Amino acid sequence: MLGLSAAASFMVILDMLVVATALSTIQRDLGASLEDLEWTVNAYTLSFACLILTGAALGDRLGRRAVFAAGLAMFSLASVACALAPSVGTLIAARAVQGAGAALVMPLALALLNAAFPPERRGWALGVYGGVTGLAATVGPVVGGAITQGIAWQWIFWINVPIGLLAIPPLLARTPESRGVRAPLDLPGLLLSGVAALGIVWALVRGNAAGWGSAQTLVPLGAGIAAGVGFVLRERVATAAMLPLRLFRSRPFAGGNVVIFFANAALLGAIFFTAQCFQVSYHHGAFVAGLWLLPFGVAPLLVGPRAGALADRFGERSLIVVGALCLAAGMGWTGVVAAGGGSYLALVVPLTLGGLGIALTIPAATRAVVSRVAPAEMAKAGGTFSTLRQLGGAFGVAVLGAVFSAAGGTFGGGFRSAMLVAAALALVASAAGALSLQGRPRPETAHQSAQRVTA
Repeated sequence: MLGLSAAASFMVILDMLVVATALSTIQRDLGASLEDLEWTVNAYTLSFACLILTGAALGDRLGRRAVFAAGLAMFSLASVACALAPSVGTLIAARAVQGAGAALVMPLALALLNAAFPPERRGWALGVYGGVTGLAATVGPVVGGAITQGIAWQWIFWINVPIGLLAIPPLLARTPESRGVRAPLDLPGLLLSGVAALGIVWALVRGNAAGWGSAQTLVPLGAGIAAGVGFVLRERVATAAMLPLRLFRSRPFAGGNVVIFFANAALLGAIFFTAQCFQVSYHHGAFVAGLWLLPFGVAPLLVGPRAGALADRFGERSLIVVGALCLAAGMGWTGVVAAGGGSYLALVVPLTLGGLGIALTIPAATRAVVSRVAPAEMAKAGGTFSTLRQLGGAFGVAVLGAVFSAAGGTFGGGFRSAMLVAAALALVASAAGALSLQGRPRPETAHQSAQRVTA
């Protein structure tokens, strides 16, 4: 199950970034406008973020293995549609379906993984999973650049098809079916959560282009916030809540979700602008720019599988605090050096330091969230975690984009300011971990915490 969950997560996260380095080629081949290009990215993010909690709820009701397999099939078939798209409109629609498939995969991957391992091995498994997920965010630009320049942009989608389809038979043959509490679907909750995520993400991804004070931004943002408040009120009284609010009584659960929001905001925002900086300021193609980001992926590959054992020894709080501080230092350092035209050798250390931060932070935050709930509610916990992760990524790109534009919109002062903001977001993640998580774990702490949450 670890291999299947990690592979599915890698495929889903990779597809969020692999398109970025192919956008100019897609624009030329399909005659797309700049706004069309934005929506090839945003359509995926929007449907992904809006439907994650729905995917978790369907898994609890219909069977996690079955819904996970359906998500893999949907993602793979949508990838075929992306590769064969004759127009940019078709591509955008297929990307939205891809995001829906990803929303079925991600929360259930965590739930099935957590259920497949006993408590003493769960930390190691989550460490591997978190490391692979962090690595996907780093190698996305490399893969996208290599495929686009070496073959054709359509192949960034074709590569998903064998991965997704080949994973389904062993999943159905070797993974036992599991469900959450048998209860009716919380249809008002599903609707409110979808509207809340749609409104907020829509405002974030359109804010820079439309203007943060425009009706195109403020109306969906207000509707999203209102729906979010309605969702909370609904879940307080629902007999079969899709997100039991009592889960947030656990400080590790609440803190881990705050950590992943701000850590992913720093990560995706920084990668988005750093990849462009390497192309614009250093005059490299997409492939070389992606290769320059590889030091950022070394630590997730090497340290990620050991993060669970480190959390057992030192506690989740220590890993998150130290990891987020490393991420902050690496991002701020990279911004100062690159904006000043420093050599690539001068960037290797800060990029590696930032990667180390991700390698420590993401697995520890994942473990803090999913290890504090009962098995029957793991899909809901995973759905919440994945939703906040996607919202954080959209928030980070939007905020860094606004700062970049306000500071001149150049890969000098603008890039430096954006990267310093990324460092500040990572510092917030570090503070959240320090304030909400416990120190060095004691035996059976996670079990006791889960008992308290589900009591």
